[in-house]
Amino acid sequence: MTLDALAVAYPWTKAFHLIAVIAWMAGLFYLPRLFVYHHQVAAGGAESELFKVMERRLLRAIMNPAMIVAWLLGLTLVLTPGAVDWQGGWWHLKLLSVVLMTAFHMHLARARKGFLADGRPGTERYWRAMNEVPTLLMIVIVVMVIVKPF
Repeated sequence: MTLDALAVAYPWTKAFHLIAVIAWMAGLFYLPRLFVYHHQVAAGGAESELFKVMERRLLRAIMNPAMIVAWLLGLTLVLTPGAVDWQGGWWHLKLLSVVLMTAFHMHLARARKGFLADGRPGTERYWRAMNEVPTLLMIVIVVMVIVKPF
């Protein structure tokens, strides 16, 4: 695909990027909440087994594909001529926040493996606090992209 083709496809790329980000964020908001609920049931019981299935499906069927598509389309947007003003400093903080969001995603994936083994990684209170991480990162990302304060 040539750079001119990227410019022509830019509105569509941006639209599908945003759709992927919304799907990814939905999972990032919901999985820590599932961990809170998972903490409240007995390990190895029927309810625990149901949470394991829900967590796996959320991570594998929604979150992982959405994250991959968001990254690929985000990189495509960055490669589009004129899409990013490389003189501004906002994109550094935006990129750092996206990297941190990805690290948080990986943290959730590791925790899911702990729950899968009937462990209880973290505490209920810990997962309640972790539920706020994607919100804070999302706020930073949106402000950097829309407002470009520096």
